[in-house]
Amino acid sequence: MTIQNPSAERSFPLSELMARASSRVEDYKTLQKQGLICSSGDFFPSVHYPPITMYPPVEEEEFFAGYSLPEDGLFDVYAHIPFCRSRCLFCHYPVQLGERSPEKDRYLAALEREMDLSMRRLGIERIQARSVLVGGGTPTYLSIDQLRSFLDFFTQRVDLSACTQFNYDVDPVTLIGPEGIERLQVMRDHGVDRLTIGVQSLNPVVLRQMNRHHGVEETLEAIDNCRRLGFQLNIEFIFGYPGETLENWMDVIRQAVTLDVQEIQLYRLKVEAYGDYQGPIKSIQHLHPERMPSLEETIMMKQLAIDLLNANGFHENLRRVFSRERQHFSHYADNQCCGLHDQLGFGLTAFSSLRDRFALNTQDFDAYYALIDAGRLPLNRGLLRSAEEQARWAVVLPLKNRALWRSHFEAVTGGRQLDQTFGPLLKRLESFGLVQDEGDKVVLTSLGAFVADEVVQQFHDQAYMPYPAEAYTPGPLHPYDTVRVKGDGALVGV
Repeated sequence: MTIQNPSAERSFPLSELMARASSRVEDYKTLQKQGLICSSGDFFPSVHYPPITMYPPVEEEEFFAGYSLPEDGLFDVYAHIPFCRSRCLFCHYPVQLGERSPEKDRYLAALEREMDLSMRRLGIERIQARSVLVGGGTPTYLSIDQLRSFLDFFTQRVDLSACTQFNYDVDPVTLIGPEGIERLQVMRDHGVDRLTIGVQSLNPVVLRQMNRHHGVEETLEAIDNCRRLGFQLNIEFIFGYPGETLENWMDVIRQAVTLDVQEIQLYRLKVEAYGDYQGPIKSIQHLHPERMPSLEETIMMKQLAIDLLNANGFHENLRRVFSRERQHFSHYADNQCCGLHDQLGFGLTAFSSLRDRFALNTQDFDAYYALIDAGRLPLNRGLLRSAEEQARWAVVLPLKNRALWRSHFEAVTGGRQLDQTFGPLLKRLESFGLVQDEGDKVVLTSLGAFVADEVVQQFHDQAYMPYPAEAYTPGPLHPYDTVRVKGDGALVGV
């Protein structure tokens, strides 16, 4: 039995919950008619700018040309472990499945060499970390010895003395039983202090639909083990998945708020690939559309979850992440998306974001090994942003995830003034109740936060829009008709 919060789950009356959710559906339809949201109701998550699927080829020398280390010498650091026991049907990233112990050894050896190549390229002996995230795949799907070996060579190369948080994405099955306890202790001994468990659902039927290899009991045991060892804990859920209904989704959230965790994170199911692999969910949608919740139900699920979380003391801290205390959030995500700090990524499909440039590693295992064996970094796509694209990037991520500070925008764009660059567009979004100007910063309203991905896509260049112009209803918020910005900051268009 998992540790629970002392207070029972609290809620609004069901009639009020349903009325609020239905009202949000009407808001959504209105924004579709105004051109903000794709007419089909599909969505494209604004995780990076430009979107991660839209980068051209780049060479290592081109990417690092003219780059200098951050003034404080600090990086946020990501490492990617692309192995899983089985394929989750919603996953859009390349992984290798099954035990594959020799392959894991080969990959970890290559990852170690990649870190050395990167440090040599940067001219540093160790990487000074501001924060760390290890993700996947299932980064805990390693043997105890492999996990210990990875963390040994990783922490030899990454100086954690200034690191404010060491995050790990984890899987429930890898954290149960005596081996799970030992795995947690190994991570704790190497400085890991925050975990994100991919729970995805607490409904057995939905978990089977997702092809998850764990059940509810394994999840609850994993949460207990993590809490007993003192980790800050975030649990993730997907809504809009086949098999989910309004009723069983509310049951999941009602159970989630009774668990002894600091953070609860929500994801809307994404059918079309936004990574380097098309997940099987697209075929499921094509073959069995009747299994999919309707768009209206999916929108209601989101609002129902927000209201249930709020009623139980969980409030949105970073976008899609709800916590009871302000201090509980991912430092890595905040630094990358809000602070826009320099970040280094290692491993298959990992990305590096360095001030005015962005690069992705190859998505192919053989290419990854070949490049490293040749003494080359395995990046193969990227972009050195122009002044115009730097300005767009400096808006999209901070506004979506927390707040767009005028002083910070000026600092990361080389002195541009936010209002001279995007003032008319911000005023337009404010007039539709999507953003609020608080003087020193601009934030999304409650409505704007609900459709945050689409709001920030108003700042995209046409070349980096997720959908063609005809996918949107003509209206005052049609994203192809919003303000355009030239390289010198002058406004073009309406």
